[in-house]
Amino acid sequence: MILSNEELKKIYFGAYEFKETDDGYLQSFQYTEKQIEYFKGAFDMWYDRCTASTAKTLEFITEATKVSFDYKVIWKGSPDSFEMMVDGLITNIAYIKDIMDVGTIEWELPEGKKNVVIYLPADATVLIKNFTIDADVKRPVKNEKVLWLGDSITQGYGPLRSSCTYVSVANRVLNYDILNQGIGGYIYDKNSLMKMEGYTPDKIIVALGTNQYGDETMTAVEEYYERLMEIYGNDIPVLCITPLWRGDSQDGLPTLIKFCKNIAKIAGQYKNVKIVDGMKLVPHFSEYFLDNLHPNCFGCEVYGRRLVEEINKLQF
Repeated sequence: MILSNEELKKIYFGAYEFKETDDGYLQSFQYTEKQIEYFKGAFDMWYDRCTASTAKTLEFITEATKVSFDYKVIWKGSPDSFEMMVDGLITNIAYIKDIMDVGTIEWELPEGKKNVVIYLPADATVLIKNFTIDADVKRPVKNEKVLWLGDSITQGYGPLRSSCTYVSVANRVLNYDILNQGIGGYIYDKNSLMKMEGYTPDKIIVALGTNQYGDETMTAVEEYYERLMEIYGNDIPVLCITPLWRGDSQDGLPTLIKFCKNIAKIAGQYKNVKIVDGMKLVPHFSEYFLDNLHPNCFGCEVYGRRLVEEINKLQF
């Protein structure tokens, strides 16, 4: 059977809203139209990436043995992948670099009832339609709604594998219903924070700072948290993850460490904010990074798992 786009939305996670193109493709958005318009006027890199698929997922429980869907890639930032996970094991990968910009992906599934997750590319913008499957699908039950704010590391650049971003790794354990607003090049910019009509998260995670640790003042960080509290109040739990280690500028490490401490000090002034020290999440060796800045698959696996440990420890 072919799911209509309305039916497809029911198993599509990570979107704030959807639009259907004239040729029938379903496009998802994690930002409001006002936010997207702001990014368009603020910085080309933000605008290019604010509509990326950001490792959004199609998740369902089924007894199907075959699944397929038509896709269209309308923007590519870096090599990435479509991936399918069955009962926690990756069974299929289609790399963006190896497929046409428009085409059909067809995958087989093992016999029996199983939990399936299809990861969409993190650093590309993908539209889909004609989702076809040979058995019924059931939407899985999720935990809390979480707004995840961050930069390129949160968006998913680094592992070049959509299922291997640190957010994907962590959420296989946490099972949050995520709205991932990570965006390449993002900084503590209060103007990008806007009320999202009809959406109120149960929790918020903020993982920012590595793109601006050389700032002379902490004004941007202070104003960002002030705006965050203005929009969502002081009762929603917030987790602040300070920046990770960077090996691309050893001379700048003292400045980065000082910046991290100042972020923790500012965020920690709010009663609803808990702090995670990013410096303790990924080992300080180049083997764990794509470019000594963005964690690779190995680094993201460690990052995601250690973040889950910290979240449990803090009872966030």
